[in-house]
Amino acid sequence: MRAIQRSNCYHRDGHDAPCSVGGDGYYMLLFGLAQVVLSQIPGFHEMAGLSFFAAVMSFFYAFVGVGLGAAKVIANGVIMGGIGGIPMVSTPQKVWRVSQALGDILFAYPFSLVLLEIEDTLRSPPPENETMKTATRASIVITAFFYLCCGCLGYAAFGDGTPGNLLTGFGFYEPYWLIDLANLCIVLHLLGGYQVYTQPVFGFADRHFGGAAAEVPVLGARRVNVFRLCFRTAYVAATTALAVWFPYFNQVIGLLGAFTFWPLAIYFPVEMYLARNKVTPWTKQWLAIHGFSSVCLLISAFASVGSAVGVFGSETS
Repeated sequence: MRAIQRSNCYHRDGHDAPCSVGGDGYYMLLFGLAQVVLSQIPGFHEMAGLSFFAAVMSFFYAFVGVGLGAAKVIANGVIMGGIGGIPMVSTPQKVWRVSQALGDILFAYPFSLVLLEIEDTLRSPPPENETMKTATRASIVITAFFYLCCGCLGYAAFGDGTPGNLLTGFGFYEPYWLIDLANLCIVLHLLGGYQVYTQPVFGFADRHFGGAAAEVPVLGARRVNVFRLCFRTAYVAATTALAVWFPYFNQVIGLLGAFTFWPLAIYFPVEMYLARNKVTPWTKQWLAIHGFSSVCLLISAFASVGSAVGVFGSETS
């Protein structure tokens, strides 16, 4: 929302205008209030409409980012940047930035957090696992295409001056109305995305602690579970407070990605595969799979350290 205000200011007063816009905390609080309302959606089975809407929004702003990046490269007539990336003052700074980038990449594929919950909403026939395999393959290919296009075209367009976010970091100024619309789509996408990734937490709490909670009538005949209302409101309030306290998007994303990638996307699936297929220990297959898991653990640990340095270093400074 702040980027929309700045975009309009740059269009009105020129690209060199001092368009300083505050209110980060204000917008975060508004986002938190919206999530308090949306978090009362009972579960994944009732989220089809919101999830579809969020997906459409993400496709729109991704297409805008890719299109504007390609247009900028063509207008420049040259590919900016270099193979070594952005130069840093010291080698440790470069190492930490590389590790933060790895954390961002790890966070780019977080569907393992919600894969089982989504599969639980599918109908058969065909079998749910077959449908999920097809959907997962298609999702990985599509998201990889957009990530590579946005990352490569963005760096080719702006080189070492590439912003962390092509749309909100003002790599592009015109057409301002299209950039405003894309930024609005980001907001709407995140409204649904937050719910998709917090529903497993809400579902776990409901199953283990909210079964016997009382229900109270709200708005006439509609009844609301008291535990669900209190827990989900407190959860959203806590995450909103953390966002206000650590408003460092790329660093926090990298830290979350590094923490969650190995246990949820690598370790548990690998161990389930070994157990289900009864792979004999210390065979070539067993060693290869565990070697892959160990390498991913080291990458996650490296990304965790660098992202933590980015988050807490920014907070200290």
